[in-house]
Amino acid sequence: MKQQIVMIAGATGLVGTELIKQLLDENAIDHIYSISRSPLVFSHPKLQSLVDSQLRVLDWDESLPAPDKGYICLGTTKKQAGSKQALEAVDYHLVCDVAKTMKLIGVKHLCVVSSYGANPRSLSHYLRCKGKMEMALEKMGFETVSFFRPGPLVGLRDKPRNDEAVVQWIFKLLRPLMIGRLARFIPIPADLVARSMLYTSFASQSRPVQFLDSVEIRASVKKYQ
Repeated sequence: MKQQIVMIAGATGLVGTELIKQLLDENAIDHIYSISRSPLVFSHPKLQSLVDSQLRVLDWDESLPAPDKGYICLGTTKKQAGSKQALEAVDYHLVCDVAKTMKLIGVKHLCVVSSYGANPRSLSHYLRCKGKMEMALEKMGFETVSFFRPGPLVGLRDKPRNDEAVVQWIFKLLRPLMIGRLARFIPIPADLVARSMLYTSFASQSRPVQFLDSVEIRASVKKYQ
């Protein structure tokens, strides 16, 4: 049986933390490369940490087994980044740079965390960056690209975001009214998004590009469980 080799960038973020736990627990996966700015705080026999301040992979050893599947869980906010330009540097430029690296190393199926409402023509700078990122990655020549567009995320962050806590509280009150298209805005657990990314990356795909919102993310997890 062919070895299952994967690569992840953003393993310390909200979704990335959940995803790397699931990748490590998945018996079908033989080896995991993790690209990060600083060394991970844990180790595992099948985990190999690639550390670079700009998330580059320098001096790749061609004798190493190449990853077939890649996961990008990178993202920030204007408040965190400090400016619109700094946000764009992460959510657009950095994600694109990491995707190019993964493509060169051998990744064929790429799974990327985006956001509901992503659109290169959006009035929101955040959603415009996400839309531009999606459009750029579609053109990179991966066999399959899967974009995950969750609504508000639920989970424990190393540095909690106060604005997220307020949004989650509001949506919790409104949830009984959120049906139809509004269901896409129901807060979704980060571990569920991660689970969908894992399942989707191993599923046979009929389309080279696919987009999954929160409703479709939940459905994909139920489908493969």
